[in-house]
Amino acid sequence: MQTIKCVVVGDGAVGKTCLLISYTTNKFPSEYVPTVFDNYAVTVMIGGEPYTLGLFDTAGQEDYDRLRPLSYPQTDVFLVCFSVVSPSSFENVKEKWVPEITHHCPKTPFLLVGTQIDLRDDPSTIEKLAKNKQKPITPETAEKLARDLKAVKYVECSALTQASGSSVTSGVVLDLCYSSPNAVSVFLDLSGYTCRGN
Repeated sequence: MQTIKCVVVGDGAVGKTCLLISYTTNKFPSEYVPTVFDNYAVTVMIGGEPYTLGLFDTAGQEDYDRLRPLSYPQTDVFLVCFSVVSPSSFENVKEKWVPEITHHCPKTPFLLVGTQIDLRDDPSTIEKLAKNKQKPITPETAEKLARDLKAVKYVECSALTQASGSSVTSGVVLDLCYSSPNAVSVFLDLSGYTCRGN
């Protein structure tokens, strides 16, 4: 069975692990445990054939800056995550995460993923942000950053409510197909879509 390697990066506590656990188990983890490195695997059907989608979770904390890139070789696609209610995590997409992955894997496509969208309209979260003269990141602002950084696309989700969570990970394959046809030449047909160059 062919494998598609998808590595998830982003600041600590933005919901990377929750996204993956929620997608692979349909359960939301009840407590935060920082990740050093973990991986999950799910089977996806492409053109009637089963493929393994390998989801590699990484630690966002600075303590792991030297270890994290060890998970990058042979990555087919990155998910660069930030919390829509953490402006600093959004800023780090541009300042840290995209430079890091493009340094180690310059030709590997990536999606920008906004997490924790269930908190975007939460009154206490909005109040907390307002005290620091901040507000949640809008979809329009994130889409602009995705275009500026040349991400394949911007998607958002909530692991808590599972809103769009499966479409983030399932959509990885199709987005990879369109963004990097050479890396996925084995995927000739994806539910009626054909991989083709730009």
